[in-house]
Amino acid sequence: MQYVSTRGGAPALDFEAVTLAGLASDGGLYVPAEWPRFSEGEIAALAGLPYAQLAARVMQPFVGDSLSPERLLALCEAAYGRFAHAAVTPLKQFDEQHWLLELFHGPTLAFKDVALQLLGLLFAEFLSRREQRLTIVGATSGDTGSAAIDAVAGLDRVDIFMLHPNGRVSDVQRRQMTTVQAPNVFNIAIEGSFDDAQAMVKRMFGDRGMTDRFQISAVNSINWARLMAQVVYYFAAALQLGAPQRKVAFSVPTGNFGDVFAGYVAAKMGLPVERLIVATNVNDILHRALSDGDYAQGTVTPTAAPSMDIQVSSNFERLLFDAGGRDGLALAEQMRGFEQTRAMRLTNAQREGASALFSSARADADDMSAAMLWASQSCDEIIDPHTAIGLHAARQAGIEASIPVVTLATAHPAKFRDAVERATGTRPSLPARIGDLFQREERFVELPGDYDTVAAYIAQNATPRG
Repeated sequence: MQYVSTRGGAPALDFEAVTLAGLASDGGLYVPAEWPRFSEGEIAALAGLPYAQLAARVMQPFVGDSLSPERLLALCEAAYGRFAHAAVTPLKQFDEQHWLLELFHGPTLAFKDVALQLLGLLFAEFLSRREQRLTIVGATSGDTGSAAIDAVAGLDRVDIFMLHPNGRVSDVQRRQMTTVQAPNVFNIAIEGSFDDAQAMVKRMFGDRGMTDRFQISAVNSINWARLMAQVVYYFAAALQLGAPQRKVAFSVPTGNFGDVFAGYVAAKMGLPVERLIVATNVNDILHRALSDGDYAQGTVTPTAAPSMDIQVSSNFERLLFDAGGRDGLALAEQMRGFEQTRAMRLTNAQREGASALFSSARADADDMSAAMLWASQSCDEIIDPHTAIGLHAARQAGIEASIPVVTLATAHPAKFRDAVERATGTRPSLPARIGDLFQREERFVELPGDYDTVAAYIAQNATPRG
């Protein structure tokens, strides 16, 4: 399997190289040169497999010769052996049509664990093979940071620098990052928004002064390997609900577009996905883009769903590339215009390609609270604010009653205790395995939202190539 950049100017790479690279050298994102496709019979044969075995089977076409099937399975078994639920991503029923896919049973209580536990093992495997070091630089709106840190803390060949917007993540999210005391972990609280932090990370990938000294890579969903691992739970849920003989729709709380794009990949592979519902909060650039073609950056509004407080969704570029005809040079020009003006119109081809599978919905604070209350009172389920936005969109989508609609539960409700308690009157408790979180010592630095200052800090603390 070879991978190409969405902007058409970077060399094609295999899976190992793409995993270590993260962002393409031309500023684009890597995607497979072609989508692997399973037949209906091949999908049916996946039913009933334990999660690790299902993961290895779904991901093997993307991995190619970089890992043997036996080695990939061993890594999957190690990654998912740390989850608190034997099913890894269990499915629950709300009512006759609506279902909840719980993605928060990993070590940091968020869906990011499903991919990052595996990505940490892939880093260790490939770096040992090459006898190289890696400097991971990431930005987080809440959950990516803790999941990535947990996955790589203590690894000999990796340093990780995680930027988060100061004061704009929940106290649980912050502490899950800042209480990890491993010597290779560096937390940076920057003044500004997640979009500011993400822009710094992307700029660093193009900074020759940094990339010549350090082998820099990414753990957020611009890294293909992470997104690939998220494809698996779409298969897991759909198979339980009758696929491939039955179509399934998914509603996905969406910020950076990686989670819902994984559903698009599953559909490209042959999974019978009826619809992917992109659920946004009031930071609704994706809703505007999908509903009327307007991809224009606004001002980030802080909400009770901070992982969705994003106005530039990096992974959307992958959809624009694939749905728009895979013209990398044209997309590079389109993205340059967006980076200059912070606004662009989707082409007719991009809009038509997206509308074949995607719809979208926007939820405000009242919508979010109402969904949490409905889940609590009608279904005896406590859900977090992000999941509530997905549930609101699912219930408004007008999907035919015979088609099950699965809402992705992206975080444990205890990560957002205050918002859940305001909406439902119930204050969720942290699971026992992290119950002492608020007694642990924090360690992080506060830096201004200035690229040069952040780059200098990383350069001072990272281990150079070698």
